[in-house]
Amino acid sequence: MKKIVLAYSGGLDTSIILKWLQENYKAEVIAYTSDIGQEMNKQKIIKNAKRLGVKKIIIENLKNVFVKDYVFPMIRAHAVYEGVYLLGTSIARPLIAKRQIAIAKKLNAFAVSHGATGKGNDQVRFELGYAFFGGKKIKVIAPWREWKLQSRTDLINYAKKNNIPIPKDKKGAPPFSIDDNIFHTSTEGKVLENPKNSAPEFIYQRTVSPEKAPNKKTKVKITFKNGDPTAVNGIKLSPEKLLEKLNLLAGKNGIGRVDLVENRFIGIKSRGVYETPGGTILYIAHRAIESVTLNKDTVHAKERIMAEYAELIYNGYWFSKRRINLQKVIDKNRNLVSGDVVLSLYKGNVTILSRRTKNKAYSMKKVSFEENKSFKKSKVEKFIKYHSKQLYKS
Repeated sequence: MKKIVLAYSGGLDTSIILKWLQENYKAEVIAYTSDIGQEMNKQKIIKNAKRLGVKKIIIENLKNVFVKDYVFPMIRAHAVYEGVYLLGTSIARPLIAKRQIAIAKKLNAFAVSHGATGKGNDQVRFELGYAFFGGKKIKVIAPWREWKLQSRTDLINYAKKNNIPIPKDKKGAPPFSIDDNIFHTSTEGKVLENPKNSAPEFIYQRTVSPEKAPNKKTKVKITFKNGDPTAVNGIKLSPEKLLEKLNLLAGKNGIGRVDLVENRFIGIKSRGVYETPGGTILYIAHRAIESVTLNKDTVHAKERIMAEYAELIYNGYWFSKRRINLQKVIDKNRNLVSGDVVLSLYKGNVTILSRRTKNKAYSMKKVSFEENKSFKKSKVEKFIKYHSKQLYKS
């Protein structure tokens, strides 16, 4: 019997897709779940899959790989899409797609499938990953572009017809569209679709409201070595555990919320609410440690390519030659980026308290107002005269 490897979450959408694949392709569906730190109930995933007749269920722990090989390189690039989005959903798809294809090859499956909608970015991200690793040998099935189900209501009716459990949100209604992993949580749909509506407080899952955050600031020290964080408050941690620790510290202080109307790759504007608590303070801390360890040319070169790098990730081009080449520019002097950054976390705000490094890029002697002997004024005058002439050049 032919096989299909489905990216399966155990939720409503992928359960419906699983049943639909069985009916329409007469194939054995292998349920594959990447554990990248999302809130998940393994027993429930297994139970739901078995209820639908699935014989092979694979749940793979990829949290450490995800943080070390995907999140950290992105943090080193200071990648932010459209000024605020830290790319939490975007960065997860390449790894899932890579592993899905690897499993399909191992189990001789003829196809892979995903649950991304026909209007979203994720269909592109998954399928670019499939194309990179699977080429033309493995078929891609995108149910949302094939089936006749046109709406959330159609899905719910299909689920009822096939005895597929329908989850409820905190208000007892069908849930928002939610994606989460160890790096972030995104919430879309329902009341959020109209940009004039404020996001209801109950949708937030990993951050408290800044107004309800502690009245006392939290200090946190993050240690960097070769551009990556290695310790929190002097305690060395694995990439996975380090991000988990920062998520807790930032989340309880109301840090990391973003309400964004973004421009999707396929040309639609959409509104989403994102929570990236640990990632937010990592981003700020990394910029802080680079400010005292890298020279001006290196920092500015990184700044010039950041927007392009971020857009490549957003659009699903993680495995592209262009992204890899930009990563080489970003990481060129990462061996210089080591030291400690101390931050203050308070009611949704992050303040830099201290930057400490053995690196000599920052010179107290050169910058001090108390010492001017080594700084020749004549050179400054020549510098200004040169740039005055540049004003008239096109």
